[in-house]
Amino acid sequence: MNFAEREYRAEARFQRVSPQKARLVLDLIKGQQVEHAMNTLLFTKKGIAPAIGKLLRSAIENANYVSQEKGNDVDVDQLYVKRAIANDAPRMKRIRPAPMGRAYRYQRRMAHIEIAVAERLRGGANGAAAVVGEETRTTAKRRAPKKAAKKKSASKKATAKG
Repeated sequence: MNFAEREYRAEARFQRVSPQKARLVLDLIKGQQVEHAMNTLLFTKKGIAPAIGKLLRSAIENANYVSQEKGNDVDVDQLYVKRAIANDAPRMKRIRPAPMGRAYRYQRRMAHIEIAVAERLRGGANGAAAVVGEETRTTAKRRAPKKAAKKKSASKKATAKG
């Protein structure tokens, strides 16, 4: 039985961290079960980890709220982190005093962080494996004629020399 995958998301905008640093932490939790992701964030030493943990809890609570309001059955134990991204936010331009009355400009970066959790599909794993198997077979068919063509061209060269 295939069930439609419902996605629940939470977003934290204008976070005072560079998107590159936030992505380091988000890459740790992508694709993980929610419980495992929370434990990972608890023991991560990066400064943005508590804020991402709070955001993940918010996404889980959004899933609970929607399931209660709309009557959907959401199993929190089956939730996983489907998407976790950090995009650029507006940069704050600042000035640092420099020698001889000059000024150096620098930028303080900010990030918009988004986390989406979804319930694992039941019975959908076999469909994905079949598609991968088909791609492998078609790739093998394409490669076989190329190898044969190389052998023929080598034999033609041998006869041309002799």
